[in-house]
Amino acid sequence: MILSLLAQEDSYGYEISKKIRKKSDGAYTMKETTLYSAFTRLEKTGCIESYSGTETNGKQRTYYRITDTGRSLFQQKCTEWNLVKKIVDHFIHSG
Repeated sequence: MILSLLAQEDSYGYEISKKIRKKSDGAYTMKETTLYSAFTRLEKTGCIESYSGTETNGKQRTYYRITDTGRSLFQQKCTEWNLVKKIVDHFIHSG
């Protein structure tokens, strides 16, 4: 989800959280600890980069952008997901 959103545009944590909630029609909310753990993991593996952005209420926002490595991982995960979805659909519809 994070890589998908960052593939569209750079963003910051709270905005990404809001977009996930909105795109899922409120069915999924990513906890802040989960979100920032994912940012840390994605940054350590070179999938995203962080940089300082605009200031809000005296505090500098940290923005994230996807890297070429992140784009490759995103495409790989989309391919894997489509395969898993196809297999599960076979089980659901054949039952």
